[in-house]
Amino acid sequence: MIDAGKELQPINQQGLEVRSTPREEMDLFPLDTFAYEFPGREIKIDFAITEFTAICPFSDFPDFATIRLEYVPHQRCVELKSLKLYINSFRQVKIFHEHVINVILEDFVRACDPLSVEIEGDFHVRGNIKTVVRASYRKQ
Repeated sequence: MIDAGKELQPINQQGLEVRSTPREEMDLFPLDTFAYEFPGREIKIDFAITEFTAICPFSDFPDFATIRLEYVPHQRCVELKSLKLYINSFRQVKIFHEHVINVILEDFVRACDPLSVEIEGDFHVRGNIKTVVRASYRKQ
């Protein structure tokens, strides 16, 4: 039985030091937004961010990915330069693939309050393993 109040520690049989960057130490660039002038008219906005980089908490090697983000704005749109700077600020962050996609999703929803968003992290092959992580949000 899992104790919900206790933080799970990684199982590490490789003898490596595992340390993810705590959320409060990530120092991510803030996402800027602007008003969507056509609320009520649903459009889809797609981004392909082809040069994403973060650091693997197990190996300290860089992880590379293409991040695909599709959203339907509600009242705000994300400003592109801030999105670029936000994504680039992960370059020194130690974070697992599964976690980075959730962090981006949470930050994007908090900044833009979209009607919906889908995000995919398509990570480069590492050690003969290809990883693709997907997450989504739909406004209630």
